[in-house]
Amino acid sequence: MIKMLVVDDEIEICDFLKNFFSEKQYEVVTALNGQDAIKKIQDINPELMLLDVRMPGLSGIEVLRKVRDHNKSVKIIMVTAVENQDLMRLARELGANDYITKPFSLDYLENNVMEKVAGLAA
Repeated sequence: MIKMLVVDDEIEICDFLKNFFSEKQYEVVTALNGQDAIKKIQDINPELMLLDVRMPGLSGIEVLRKVRDHNKSVKIIMVTAVENQDLMRLARELGANDYITKPFSLDYLENNVMEKVAGLAA
């Protein structure tokens, strides 16, 4: 079973994505802020992260930077409500595997996740 960490400061989004991906046979853990995400990454060692860019305190970009300092293998999809080319470029430079904007269709998100984790559950 693929372990996924969903990081978003909106609890409704975390809960919705946890329910959606749990039904698709992913093991999903959520974090509501960057500090909690850093701790949970160390605890569960996820194969994939859905990481909100804009959060109070430790931003998604800062979390990405810290994760990539220690973990090059986790697949990270940055998620944001604001389309910003400079942030997209920075996220890619720091090692994000993809960058998607809200609102997104669940089909698009699911296909993107499946593409990132293809072969990991074998």
